[in-house]
Amino acid sequence: MSNVVSATLVHLQIAFLGVLLACIVGLPLAAYLLNHSKLSRYLFLIIDAIQTVPTLAMLTFVMLIFGLNNSTVIVAIFLYSLFPVIRNTYLGLSSVDPGTIRAARGIGMTTLQIFTKIRFPLAMPMILTGVRLAVVSALGIATTGVFIGAGGLGMLIWRGIQTRNMTMMLSGAIPVSVLAVFFEYSIGFFEKKLIRKSNHTA
Repeated sequence: MSNVVSATLVHLQIAFLGVLLACIVGLPLAAYLLNHSKLSRYLFLIIDAIQTVPTLAMLTFVMLIFGLNNSTVIVAIFLYSLFPVIRNTYLGLSSVDPGTIRAARGIGMTTLQIFTKIRFPLAMPMILTGVRLAVVSALGIATTGVFIGAGGLGMLIWRGIQTRNMTMMLSGAIPVSVLAVFFEYSIGFFEKKLIRKSNHTA
């Protein structure tokens, strides 16, 4: 039981660090791209291309730089998470009603105030959608980290397969599934709550 708990904690750490890095980079980058449409087209082409790289190929490439450890998986998750985080943040920020922005400027709000008090709050449901997709994907990617020496629940699954120990395999697979479902619905709950709040305000 203690092995499962420690493996779960390592798994969560790997997944969340990768997504957190993607949010730290992706959120301000998406905001910057709002006024740089030409750059956004090129950047989206790059992050779209990253999504087409198979997970094991990505892990192998990153491993050449960071070695056989958890950092390799964290960097891979970061790269894969950029797509949903940047894409959804950009769409959320750019979909704010232009009339609302003009009205805010009309009452004397600065660009920073418009962003922090109007654009960002209204875009939050879409941003959370991107984060939710990134987290659920990261939990699955972290499982494959076992192939490059990373820890987490993937280690239990792999050991179970190698030893034909169904109990050990399930002790890794079931927590991954439970975590994915938990974060899917919990983050989705906040998305719906924010959407209802924005609709009520409108």
